[in-house]
Amino acid sequence: MKISLKPAVLACAMFSVLPALGSAAGEAPAASPEIQARVAAAKTVTQDFLKTLGGTMMKEMKAGGPGAAMNVCRKVAPEIANDISLQKGWKVTRVGTRVRNPMLGTPDAWEQDVLNRFAERAKQGEALKTMAYYEVVEEPNGKYLRFMKAIGVAPKCLACHGDKSQLPEVVRTKLDLLYPHDQATGYKPGDLRGAVSIKQPLDM
Repeated sequence: MKISLKPAVLACAMFSVLPALGSAAGEAPAASPEIQARVAAAKTVTQDFLKTLGGTMMKEMKAGGPGAAMNVCRKVAPEIANDISLQKGWKVTRVGTRVRNPMLGTPDAWEQDVLNRFAERAKQGEALKTMAYYEVVEEPNGKYLRFMKAIGVAPKCLACHGDKSQLPEVVRTKLDLLYPHDQATGYKPGDLRGAVSIKQPLDM
């Protein structure tokens, strides 16, 4: 299952184009055929999402620098996630290990637990580019398949997420104006930046 995405921009820390997302460590074994199909669909959507957004972010960086990239990152990436959510009937979001926009990037309890697991797996040497996790969870309002794909920090991400004292002046100015409580700086290449999170309702 593959969706068609219009050109868009990737939120920061997603410059790398991902390889095909195959079986990832940490996934539950012996899933039913339905769950396997849903996980495969989530992987495809995630790959298309990151590839499309990443390509457009790089284009914006080249055309207008980090300031322009911040603008499209702030406005367009959430619109793309919302478009996919409406098209698929899922909840598609991006969450961070350090939050820039609390309204959009704050993980819930389940997502925070998975981010913690990702951090531990990374410490043990697992590559972020293929790191993913899924689980069927039961909540008060129903049962869901929840899927997350880790996002690592690429060198180009440091223009907006590196040491704050070394950020371009235009970026520091925008951060102070738009995100006065920003926490999403101080990263180094290879750090865990966050994850794409997908939540699919199950008719089970």
